[in-house]
Parts: sequence; structure tokens; C-alpha cells
Amino acid sequence: MTALSSVDPEIADLLALEARRQSDKVRLIASENYVSKAVLAATGSVLTNKYSEGYAGKRYYEGQQYIDAVESICISRAKSLFGADHANVQPYSGSPANLAVYFAFCKPGDTVMGLGLPAGGHLTHGWNVSISGTYFRAVQYGVRKDTHRIDLDEVRDLARKEKPRLLFAGGTAVPRTIEFAAYAEIAREVGAIFVADIAHISGLVAAGVHPSPVPHADVVSTTTHKTLRGPRGGMLMCKETHAKAIDRAVFPGLQGGPHNHTTAALAVALREAATQEFQKYAVQIVANAKALAAAMNDRGFTLITGGTDNHLILCDLTSKNISGKIAAKALDAAGIELNYNSVPFDTRKPFDPSGIRIGTAAVTTRGFREPEMVQIAEWMAQVVAAPADEPLHRRIAGEIRELCAKFPAPGIDC
Repeated sequence: MTALSSVDPEIADLLALEARRQSDKVRLIASENYVSKAVLAATGSVLTNKYSEGYAGKRYYEGQQYIDAVESICISRAKSLFGADHANVQPYSGSPANLAVYFAFCKPGDTVMGLGLPAGGHLTHGWNVSISGTYFRAVQYGVRKDTHRIDLDEVRDLARKEKPRLLFAGGTAVPRTIEFAAYAEIAREVGAIFVADIAHISGLVAAGVHPSPVPHADVVSTTTHKTLRGPRGGMLMCKETHAKAIDRAVFPGLQGGPHNHTTAALAVALREAATQEFQKYAVQIVANAKALAAAMNDRGFTLITGGTDNHLILCDLTSKNISGKIAAKALDAAGIELNYNSVPFDTRKPFDPSGIRIGTAAVTTRGFREPEMVQIAEWMAQVVAAPADEPLHRRIAGEIRELCAKFPAPGIDC
């Protein structure tokens, strides 16, 4: 920061303010976390200076002796941690990783199938505003109206009818355990490539807290942040029979040189994820999510599926007579950071939806446990009941700062 302050004090000041914000707030955005100082150090390392098109041992630039070693270590750790035949650690993020899967196996116009965005799926699983829903014939399955859970019999019936080339499982707002084996059976029956997108739950999978898709899926796609607690990036794992197709799709198909500093940071995060400490952390993520869900239920919140099996809670605020957007902004003012989110069968527009999405990965990294989850639920209930009460918001924000001071944010000095 000393060097940055001397060169660009404006940006340095903004970074310092962001560090303070991350330290002083209860961060419940399901896709965010805190990385360790070791991961931060690798992310900000001299590897950002190096260009490395190609793969280890087959580069188009010289001077790759140490880059090849870093990438090889990262791949080895990914394969070991997840039990995968093959891993590609070069995707810039989760969406490019998913796009590489399309490029590896599909031609424009092929049929693809995934969970619809309004039901908790991801844009890149064939939603119409995404390239995945524009260049391919996308069909979506949903969730049941009565339970808000995926009905795999309906998925099977739709797959039999549509014969997709790709079948996606996973999403961005799925609070329940994903039955990967059942998806694999459906994919085999209809001749589809089964892709498991575990961007949100990869840390839980790595720790054995959620069932792994690796034995069942042809391809596993993930981001490397979220519950995995690494740098912002993407990763693909697959069966050996698909390794060449995946590698060609990433490079030279979609990308140029990999971000070597991110690869190094991911290698560090994967080493951390192989420890007993990380396994305990993942168990606590789920325990915290269940405790928060129970406390919210006790305070009259309507939770999609009634609760959670992982880190994620999706809440419909219709019964509270407040929109998700208004609630999210009021909660942010009170020191609780989350995002407004559509819920299944939402009657409101996506930019002003009925729900909010919550995740417990970041607060668990700080050391929060079940008692803190109950307190967070109480604060949320107070704010949602009085979204325009600025004195209340200021009071709660102060109480949250006091709480956060007891649980210093990893990697942040402020």
C-alpha cells in the first residue's frame, strides 16, 4: 500500500475504504468470501508480469520454467483434492469455463438443457440473454410449485423429449443437495454430456460436506472463489476421455494467455482446502446456514424450500410486504451485505424482485458460529420491518461493527 499510495493516492484511498467496509460489515453475499494473506500474496505477485499462452511444456513464449511448475502443481492439487482424472486451471472465471464446455462439445443450434434462471439456475446454462441461450437451442427445467425443489422425473421427461447435447446441473441459487447420480443416469439415457456446475458448492464438495459430482459427471465446472476460498477464477475438471476437447476449447478456443498470478493463488487455496482446518470450516458453513435459516423461520421469514442443505439461503419477502431490492439496500445501510434475488415463480421484475439471497461462507471464515447467526437474523428482522428507519439502521450498523471487531477479517489490515 505504501508504493500504491505514493503513485496513486486516489486508488489507494478507495482500496483502504473497501478494506474497512469488508472488515466492518456482515457479508452475506453467497458468492463472496475472504481469502488468506497467502492467497492475496500470490494474487499480487510478479507472476502478473508473465505471458504464457499454451500449457505446461507446450508454450508459445520462452521463460516458462517456473510458470510451468506453478501450473503443474495447481493441476495436481486440483486432481488430488477432487479426485478428478483431468483439470484445467486456466479459465478466467466461471462463465468462460462454462462457455468452454459448449465450445468443446456443441455446434451452434445444438440443444442444451439446464435449470432456468428464475428457478435458481445460472445465465450460462442456456438463459436467453446469455450467449448460451442465443447460439444454442436452450430448454430449461424448473422446480415444483409446492416444494420449490427440482423434480428429477420431470427433468427426465423433458430430456427424453428434447434430447439435449449438454445437460447442466447446479445453479446460482440452489439451497438443497444436488443429486448428481440421478442426473448422470438421465444424461446416459438420452446420450447427453452431463455437466455439473459446482461454482457455489465446490468448497463444500472438496471438504466432503456435499456429495461430489466427479464420479458421475463428464465435466465439472466451478469458480475458484465462493466456498473454495480462492482467487477469482474458474476451473474445469473432466474424465480423461474429454481432456483434449476441454483443453482445446479453453486454449486456443476461447482464451489467450492464462492469468499466472491467479493460477498461483489457486494453487495456494487448493493446498489450504486439503487441510483438516478447511474441512472443519466447511462443516461450520453448513451449520451456520442451518442456524441462520432456523432463526429466520422463527422470525416469520419465508424461505424457499423451507431451509438449506448448504451455504445458501433464498428468502421470499412477499409476506413481509417489502421488495428484495428495498430490503437489501436497507440491510446494507445497517451493515448487513447481501443481494436481492428473484425467487421461483416470482411476479416481480428481476431488477426489483421479491427475494434476497444469503450465504454463510464469508462470515464463517471470520469465525462466526451459531449464536452470531441468531443475532444476525434478529437484526435482519428489525431492519426489514422498518426499511426507512435510518436511526435504527445506524444503531444496528454500530452494533455490527462491534461484533465484527471481535472476529477480525482474514487478510485485511485496517
